[in-house]
Amino acid sequence: MAIIVLLDVMLARRKMKSRELAERIGISEVNLSLLKSGKVKGIRFETLSKICAALNCQPGDILSYEPDAEGAAPENPSSPAEL
Repeated sequence: MAIIVLLDVMLARRKMKSRELAERIGISEVNLSLLKSGKVKGIRFETLSKICAALNCQPGDILSYEPDAEGAAPENPSSPAEL
């Protein structure tokens, strides 16, 4: 996957435990763990916003883009007009 979740890094910088973040943003520890491990297919903007507010950070502080090993672009990229 080309999107890397850096939530563990930001939690460490803020000296906050996953349990505390989960309580603050109102999601289960299990779902937060899945997000931290990158095993989710998406995240709601509302959840992302709550995480950023709780950690006092920007989305780019917890999400990073790295091209796949082949460096190929997706087969059918969406144009900005389609979003």
